Amino acid sequence: MTSPFSTSTGSAATGPVLTVRGELDVATAPRLRAHIGELTLAAGQLLVVDLAGVTFCDSSGISALIAARNVAEAAEAKIALVAVPARLTRTFALTGLADFFPTYPTAEEAITAHG
Repeated sequence: MTSPFSTSTGSAATGPVLTVRGELDVATAPRLRAHIGELTLAAGQLLVVDLAGVTFCDSSGISALIAARNVAEAAEAKIALVAVPARLTRTFALTGLADFFPTYPTAEEAITAHG
């Protein structure tokens, strides 16, 4: 059984923390893009995207994560991915995206590094 897709947003002193759960694929990526489009980011902030609960991610999901990076850059903010599943880490390495996204084991570590 797959876990249902969901997103939720919390906040940290450095900016929003977006938590993604479930399968991030062609059916759910538009929902992630819409959620990202609703975020308010200011210059200098950090958008943390927590992927610990992601059970699957296809190219549409990766595209949505790239869109999140673009939204952050347009706002003169930064992005960090946290708790990236091993399979997605491997995909990032194989596709050259490993250097495109700063990744951290936890949101706390990403926030501290942004400090």
